[in-house]
Amino acid sequence: MKVRFVNPQRTYKNLKKELDGAYFSVMKKGAFIAQSEFALFETQFAHFVGTKYAVGLSSGYDALYLSLIASNIGHGDEVIVPAHTFVATASAVVNTGATPILVDVRDDFNINPFLIEKVITKKTKAIIPVHLNGRMADMNPIVKIAKNNKLMVIEDACQSLGATYRGKPAGSIGLTGCWSFYPFKMLGGYGDGGAITTNNKKVADTIRLLRFNGEDRNTGEYHYYGCSSLLDNMQAAFLSVKIKYLPEWIEKRRDIAKRYHDGLADIDGLILPHFSQKGFSDVYQNYIIQSNSGTKFSDYLQSHGIEVLTQFRTPYYRHKGLRLAKNDFPVTDQLSKEVCSLPIYPELKDKEIDYVIRVIRSFTTQLK
Repeated sequence: MKVRFVNPQRTYKNLKKELDGAYFSVMKKGAFIAQSEFALFETQFAHFVGTKYAVGLSSGYDALYLSLIASNIGHGDEVIVPAHTFVATASAVVNTGATPILVDVRDDFNINPFLIEKVITKKTKAIIPVHLNGRMADMNPIVKIAKNNKLMVIEDACQSLGATYRGKPAGSIGLTGCWSFYPFKMLGGYGDGGAITTNNKKVADTIRLLRFNGEDRNTGEYHYYGCSSLLDNMQAAFLSVKIKYLPEWIEKRRDIAKRYHDGLADIDGLILPHFSQKGFSDVYQNYIIQSNSGTKFSDYLQSHGIEVLTQFRTPYYRHKGLRLAKNDFPVTDQLSKEVCSLPIYPELKDKEIDYVIRVIRSFTTQLK
Protein backbone atom coordinates (compact mmCIF):
# COMPACT_ATOMS: atom_id res chain seq x y z
CA MET A 1 0.00 0.00 0.00
CA LYS A 2 1.08 3.58 -0.66
CA VAL A 3 0.14 6.15 1.98
CA ARG A 4 0.79 9.75 1.02
CA PHE A 5 1.88 12.29 3.61
CA VAL A 6 -0.78 14.70 2.33
CA ASN A 7 -3.34 14.34 -0.43
CA PRO A 8 -4.68 17.69 -1.69
CA GLN A 9 -6.43 15.97 -4.58
CA ARG A 10 -8.86 14.35 -2.16
CA THR A 11 -9.70 17.71 -0.62
CA TYR A 12 -10.31 19.16 -4.07
CA LYS A 13 -12.52 16.24 -5.05
CA ASN A 14 -14.65 16.70 -1.92
CA LEU A 15 -15.01 20.48 -2.41
CA LYS A 16 -14.81 20.59 -6.21
CA LYS A 17 -18.14 22.30 -6.81
CA GLU A 18 -17.46 25.11 -4.33
CA LEU A 19 -13.80 25.58 -5.26
CA ASP A 20 -14.58 25.63 -8.97
CA GLY A 21 -17.34 28.12 -8.28
CA ALA A 22 -14.91 30.39 -6.44
CA TYR A 23 -12.42 30.16 -9.29
CA PHE A 24 -14.87 30.98 -12.05
CA SER A 25 -16.43 33.81 -10.04
CA VAL A 26 -13.05 35.51 -9.66
CA MET A 27 -12.10 34.87 -13.28
CA LYS A 28 -15.36 36.19 -14.70
CA LYS A 29 -15.08 39.39 -12.66
CA GLY A 30 -11.36 39.82 -13.29
CA ALA A 31 -11.09 40.32 -9.53
CA PHE A 32 -7.45 39.55 -8.81
CA ILE A 33 -6.16 42.12 -6.30
CA ALA A 34 -7.81 43.13 -3.00
CA GLN A 35 -11.40 42.54 -4.03
CA SER A 36 -14.51 41.42 -2.14
CA GLU A 37 -13.28 37.83 -1.70
CA PHE A 38 -10.16 39.16 -0.01
CA ALA A 39 -12.12 41.39 2.38
CA LEU A 40 -14.55 38.58 3.19
CA PHE A 41 -11.79 36.15 4.06
CA GLU A 42 -10.03 38.65 6.33
CA THR A 43 -13.32 39.04 8.24
CA GLN A 44 -13.86 35.27 8.41
CA PHE A 45 -10.32 34.63 9.56
CA ALA A 46 -10.35 37.25 12.32
CA HIS A 47 -13.63 35.77 13.56
CA PHE A 48 -12.22 32.24 13.58
CA VAL A 49 -9.10 33.25 15.51
CA GLY A 50 -11.05 35.52 17.84
CA THR A 51 -9.34 38.84 17.13
CA LYS A 52 -10.58 42.22 15.95
CA TYR A 53 -8.40 42.33 12.85
CA ALA A 54 -6.83 40.06 10.25
CA VAL A 55 -4.49 41.32 7.53
CA GLY A 56 -3.94 39.06 4.51
CA LEU A 57 -0.34 38.72 3.32
CA SER A 58 1.61 36.71 0.80
CA SER A 59 3.27 34.22 3.18
CA GLY A 60 3.80 33.19 6.77
CA TYR A 61 7.32 34.58 6.57
CA ASP A 62 5.98 38.00 5.62
CA ALA A 63 3.60 37.84 8.57
CA LEU A 64 6.59 37.44 10.90
CA TYR A 65 8.76 39.99 9.12
CA LEU A 66 6.10 42.71 8.91
CA SER A 67 5.08 42.11 12.53
CA LEU A 68 8.66 42.84 13.55
CA ILE A 69 8.89 45.90 11.29
CA ALA A 70 5.60 47.25 12.64
CA SER A 71 7.05 46.79 16.13
CA ASN A 72 10.06 48.98 15.23
CA ILE A 73 12.51 46.12 15.66
CA GLY A 74 15.75 46.47 13.73
CA HIS A 75 19.51 46.87 13.91
CA GLY A 76 21.00 46.40 17.36
CA ASP A 77 17.92 44.66 18.76
CA GLU A 78 17.63 41.05 19.92
CA VAL A 79 14.62 38.75 19.55
CA ILE A 80 14.24 35.46 21.41
CA VAL A 81 13.23 32.47 19.26
CA PRO A 82 13.12 28.71 19.82
CA ALA A 83 15.99 26.51 18.70
CA HIS A 84 13.58 23.92 17.29
CA THR A 85 11.52 25.46 14.52
CA PHE A 86 11.51 26.19 10.80
CA VAL A 87 14.28 28.62 9.89
CA ALA A 88 11.80 31.30 8.71
CA THR A 89 11.26 32.37 12.33
CA ALA A 90 14.91 33.31 12.70
CA SER A 91 15.19 34.56 9.11
CA ALA A 92 12.51 37.17 9.71
CA VAL A 93 14.50 38.49 12.67
CA VAL A 94 17.79 38.56 10.75
CA ASN A 95 16.25 40.36 7.79
CA THR A 96 15.08 43.23 9.99
CA GLY A 97 18.71 43.71 11.05
CA ALA A 98 18.09 42.29 14.52
CA THR A 99 19.75 39.24 16.08
CA PRO A 100 17.89 36.03 16.91
CA ILE A 101 18.71 34.65 20.35
CA LEU A 102 17.96 30.95 20.53
CA VAL A 103 16.40 29.10 23.45
CA ASP A 104 15.99 25.35 23.79
CA VAL A 105 12.60 23.64 23.78
CA ARG A 106 10.74 21.20 26.01
CA ASP A 107 9.56 17.70 25.15
CA ASP A 108 6.42 19.13 23.51
CA PHE A 109 8.69 20.74 20.84
CA ASN A 110 7.91 24.29 22.01
CA ILE A 111 10.14 26.91 23.62
CA ASN A 112 11.02 26.30 27.27
CA PRO A 113 9.73 29.43 29.04
CA PHE A 114 11.94 28.80 32.04
CA LEU A 115 15.09 29.31 29.97
CA ILE A 116 14.01 32.64 28.50
CA GLU A 117 15.02 35.01 31.30
CA LYS A 118 18.60 33.70 31.19
CA VAL A 119 19.15 35.22 27.75
CA ILE A 120 17.36 38.58 28.17
CA THR A 121 19.65 41.59 27.82
CA LYS A 122 19.21 45.32 27.43
CA LYS A 123 18.99 44.72 23.68
CA THR A 124 16.09 42.25 23.90
CA LYS A 125 12.91 43.65 22.38
CA ALA A 126 10.62 40.68 21.70
CA ILE A 127 9.90 36.98 22.11
CA ILE A 128 8.56 34.83 19.28
CA PRO A 129 7.06 31.64 20.72
CA VAL A 130 6.33 29.12 17.97
CA HIS A 131 3.23 26.94 18.39
CA LEU A 132 4.68 23.91 16.66
CA ASN A 133 2.86 20.91 15.18
CA GLY A 134 -0.60 21.99 16.34
CA ARG A 135 0.24 22.60 20.00
CA MET A 136 0.59 26.01 21.61
CA ALA A 137 3.57 27.09 23.65
CA ASP A 138 3.14 27.57 27.40
CA MET A 139 1.99 31.17 27.08
CA ASN A 140 1.25 32.29 30.66
CA PRO A 141 4.89 32.32 31.85
CA ILE A 142 6.01 33.73 28.49
CA VAL A 143 3.55 36.62 28.70
CA LYS A 144 4.54 37.25 32.34
CA ILE A 145 8.24 37.37 31.45
CA ALA A 146 7.50 39.69 28.54
CA LYS A 147 5.44 42.02 30.71
CA ASN A 148 8.06 42.14 33.46
CA ASN A 149 10.79 42.97 30.94
CA LYS A 150 8.71 45.24 28.66
CA LEU A 151 9.04 42.90 25.69
CA MET A 152 6.65 42.31 22.83
CA VAL A 153 5.23 38.85 22.12
CA ILE A 154 4.73 37.85 18.49
CA GLU A 155 3.13 34.44 18.05
CA ASP A 156 4.37 32.24 15.24
CA ALA A 157 1.12 30.30 14.99
CA CYS A 158 1.60 29.01 11.43
CA GLN A 159 1.22 25.37 12.48
CA SER A 160 -1.52 25.66 15.10
CA LEU A 161 -4.68 27.17 13.65
CA GLY A 162 -7.54 26.21 15.96
CA ALA A 163 -5.37 25.21 18.93
CA THR A 164 -6.08 26.80 22.31
CA TYR A 165 -4.22 27.43 25.56
CA ARG A 166 -6.34 27.79 28.68
CA GLY A 167 -9.26 28.69 26.44
CA LYS A 168 -7.37 31.30 24.42
CA PRO A 169 -6.93 30.64 20.68
CA ALA A 170 -3.53 30.58 19.05
CA GLY A 171 -2.77 33.94 17.47
CA SER A 172 -4.94 35.93 19.87
CA ILE A 173 -2.58 36.42 22.82
CA GLY A 174 0.45 38.27 21.49
CA LEU A 175 0.73 41.62 19.76
CA THR A 176 0.23 39.67 16.53
CA GLY A 177 -0.41 36.10 15.51
CA CYS A 178 1.41 35.05 12.34
CA TRP A 179 -0.15 32.59 9.91
CA SER A 180 0.74 30.60 6.82
CA PHE A 181 -1.66 29.29 4.17
CA TYR A 182 0.98 27.18 2.48
CA PRO A 183 -0.87 24.39 0.63
CA PHE A 184 -0.10 21.65 3.16
CA LYS A 185 -1.24 23.59 6.23
CA MET A 186 -4.59 22.70 7.82
CA LEU A 187 -6.05 25.74 6.06
CA GLY A 188 -4.01 25.79 2.88
CA GLY A 189 -4.42 27.61 -0.40
CA TYR A 190 -3.44 26.53 -3.90
CA GLY A 191 -0.33 28.65 -3.75
CA ASP A 192 1.33 30.48 -0.89
CA GLY A 193 -0.33 32.95 1.45
CA GLY A 194 -0.35 34.24 4.99
CA ALA A 195 -1.89 36.68 7.46
CA ILE A 196 -1.50 38.37 10.80
CA THR A 197 -4.19 38.61 13.43
CA THR A 198 -4.23 41.26 16.13
CA ASN A 199 -6.41 43.26 18.48
CA ASN A 200 -4.21 46.33 18.00
CA LYS A 201 -5.68 48.69 15.39
CA LYS A 202 -2.45 50.66 14.97
CA VAL A 203 -0.47 47.52 14.21
CA ALA A 204 -3.13 46.26 11.79
CA ASP A 205 -3.20 49.61 9.98
CA THR A 206 0.60 49.76 9.81
CA ILE A 207 0.89 46.29 8.30
CA ARG A 208 -1.88 47.09 5.80
CA LEU A 209 0.27 49.99 4.60
CA LEU A 210 3.52 48.04 4.65
CA ARG A 211 2.07 45.26 2.48
CA PHE A 212 1.23 47.84 -0.23
CA ASN A 213 4.74 49.37 -0.42
CA GLY A 214 3.82 51.74 2.38
CA GLU A 215 1.05 53.38 0.36
CA ASP A 216 -2.39 54.36 1.56
CA ARG A 217 -4.42 53.17 -1.42
CA ASN A 218 -7.22 55.60 -0.65
CA THR A 219 -5.13 58.78 -0.53
CA GLY A 220 -2.05 57.78 -2.52
CA GLU A 221 0.22 58.96 0.29
CA TYR A 222 3.30 56.90 1.15
CA HIS A 223 3.95 56.41 4.87
CA TYR A 224 6.75 53.82 4.84
CA TYR A 225 9.23 51.98 2.66
CA GLY A 226 7.16 48.84 2.49
CA CYS A 227 7.00 45.81 0.23
CA SER A 228 4.59 43.93 -2.03
CA SER A 229 3.00 41.35 0.23
CA LEU A 230 -0.68 40.86 -0.43
CA LEU A 231 -2.74 37.71 -0.16
CA ASP A 232 -3.87 36.92 -3.70
CA ASN A 233 -7.61 37.46 -4.21
CA MET A 234 -7.98 34.04 -5.86
CA GLN A 235 -6.35 32.35 -2.88
CA ALA A 236 -8.61 34.32 -0.56
CA ALA A 237 -11.63 33.00 -2.49
CA PHE A 238 -10.42 29.41 -2.07
CA LEU A 239 -9.62 29.92 1.62
CA SER A 240 -13.03 31.46 2.18
CA VAL A 241 -14.57 28.19 0.98
CA LYS A 242 -12.26 25.97 3.01
CA ILE A 243 -12.44 27.81 6.35
CA LYS A 244 -16.07 26.72 6.74
CA TYR A 245 -14.88 23.12 7.00
CA LEU A 246 -11.98 23.77 9.35
CA PRO A 247 -13.73 22.83 12.63
CA GLU A 248 -14.77 19.50 11.09
CA TRP A 249 -11.24 18.89 9.78
CA ILE A 250 -9.71 19.62 13.18
CA GLU A 251 -11.93 17.04 14.84
CA LYS A 252 -10.98 14.51 12.17
CA ARG A 253 -7.30 15.13 12.89
CA ARG A 254 -7.93 14.53 16.57
CA ASP A 255 -9.69 11.28 15.73
CA ILE A 256 -6.73 10.13 13.62
CA ALA A 257 -4.30 11.10 16.39
CA LYS A 258 -6.31 8.96 18.82
CA ARG A 259 -6.21 5.99 16.43
CA TYR A 260 -2.45 6.33 16.18
CA HIS A 261 -2.18 6.58 19.95
CA ASP A 262 -4.35 3.54 20.57
CA GLY A 263 -2.39 1.50 18.05
CA LEU A 264 1.13 2.55 19.07
CA ALA A 265 1.12 3.53 22.75
CA ASP A 266 2.39 0.17 24.01
CA ILE A 267 5.52 0.10 21.82
CA ASP A 268 8.86 0.54 23.55
CA GLY A 269 11.24 2.99 21.92
CA LEU A 270 8.50 5.31 20.62
CA ILE A 271 7.34 8.61 22.12
CA LEU A 272 3.95 9.84 20.93
CA PRO A 273 2.80 13.51 20.83
CA HIS A 274 0.27 13.28 23.63
CA PHE A 275 1.16 15.37 26.66
CA SER A 276 -0.10 15.45 30.23
CA GLN A 277 -0.17 19.21 30.89
CA LYS A 278 -3.66 20.58 31.41
CA GLY A 279 -5.09 23.58 29.60
CA PHE A 280 -3.93 22.69 26.06
CA SER A 281 -6.21 21.76 23.17
CA ASP A 282 -4.07 20.43 20.29
CA VAL A 283 -5.05 20.24 16.63
CA TYR A 284 -2.32 17.93 15.25
CA GLN A 285 -1.12 19.87 12.25
CA ASN A 286 1.63 17.25 12.37
CA TYR A 287 1.64 13.91 14.18
CA ILE A 288 5.29 13.64 15.16
CA ILE A 289 6.52 10.56 16.92
CA GLN A 290 10.03 10.00 18.24
CA SER A 291 11.89 6.79 17.60
CA ASN A 292 15.17 5.93 19.27
CA SER A 293 16.08 4.25 15.97
CA GLY A 294 16.07 7.62 14.23
CA THR A 295 16.64 7.58 10.48
CA LYS A 296 16.55 3.78 10.38
CA PHE A 297 12.93 3.96 11.53
CA SER A 298 11.84 6.63 9.05
CA ASP A 299 13.64 4.88 6.19
CA TYR A 300 11.78 1.66 7.03
CA LEU A 301 8.42 3.43 6.76
CA GLN A 302 9.42 5.01 3.45
CA SER A 303 10.52 1.63 2.09
CA HIS A 304 7.04 0.29 2.88
CA GLY A 305 5.25 3.03 0.93
CA ILE A 306 4.54 5.43 3.81
CA GLU A 307 5.51 9.05 3.13
CA VAL A 308 6.91 10.68 6.24
CA LEU A 309 8.77 13.88 7.12
CA THR A 310 11.79 14.11 9.38
CA GLN A 311 11.84 17.81 10.19
CA PHE A 312 14.20 19.08 11.29
CA ARG A 313 16.86 16.35 11.20
CA THR A 314 19.62 18.96 11.21
CA PRO A 315 18.69 21.93 13.45
CA TYR A 316 18.90 25.22 11.60
CA TYR A 317 21.56 26.61 13.93
CA ARG A 318 23.93 23.85 12.76
CA HIS A 319 23.89 25.02 9.15
CA LYS A 320 27.14 26.93 8.63
CA GLY A 321 25.65 29.24 6.02
CA LEU A 322 23.34 30.84 8.60
CA ARG A 323 26.30 31.95 10.76
CA LEU A 324 24.42 31.67 14.03
CA ALA A 325 26.08 31.59 17.43
CA LYS A 326 27.29 28.09 18.27
CA ASN A 327 25.48 26.90 21.36
CA ASP A 328 24.28 23.56 22.63
CA PHE A 329 20.57 22.91 22.81
CA PRO A 330 20.36 19.35 24.15
CA VAL A 331 16.60 18.83 23.84
CA THR A 332 16.50 20.16 20.28
CA ASP A 333 19.51 18.05 19.31
CA GLN A 334 17.86 14.92 20.70
CA LEU A 335 14.48 15.61 19.11
CA SER A 336 16.11 16.22 15.75
CA LYS A 337 17.69 12.76 15.78
CA GLU A 338 14.39 11.03 16.55
CA VAL A 339 11.46 12.90 14.95
CA CYS A 340 9.28 11.33 12.29
CA SER A 341 6.01 12.91 11.17
CA LEU A 342 3.30 10.45 10.11
CA PRO A 343 0.58 11.06 7.51
CA ILE A 344 -2.34 12.95 9.02
CA TYR A 345 -5.04 14.78 7.08
CA PRO A 346 -8.85 14.70 7.16
CA GLU A 347 -9.23 12.51 4.09
CA LEU A 348 -6.85 9.81 5.38
CA LYS A 349 -8.70 6.50 5.26
CA ASP A 350 -9.03 4.05 8.16
CA LYS A 351 -7.33 1.29 6.16
CA GLU A 352 -4.36 3.63 5.55
CA ILE A 353 -4.08 4.47 9.24
CA ASP A 354 -4.23 0.78 10.11
CA TYR A 355 -1.52 0.05 7.55
CA VAL A 356 0.79 2.72 9.06
CA ILE A 357 0.27 1.18 12.49
CA ARG A 358 0.99 -2.36 11.19
CA VAL A 359 4.19 -1.26 9.49
CA ILE A 360 5.43 0.50 12.63
CA ARG A 361 4.65 -2.56 14.73
CA SER A 362 6.46 -4.78 12.21
CA PHE A 363 9.54 -2.57 12.52
CA THR A 364 9.61 -2.96 16.28
CA THR A 365 9.09 -6.72 15.96
CA GLN A 366 12.09 -7.15 13.69
CA LEU A 367 14.30 -5.35 16.23
CA LYS A 368 13.63 -7.97 18.87
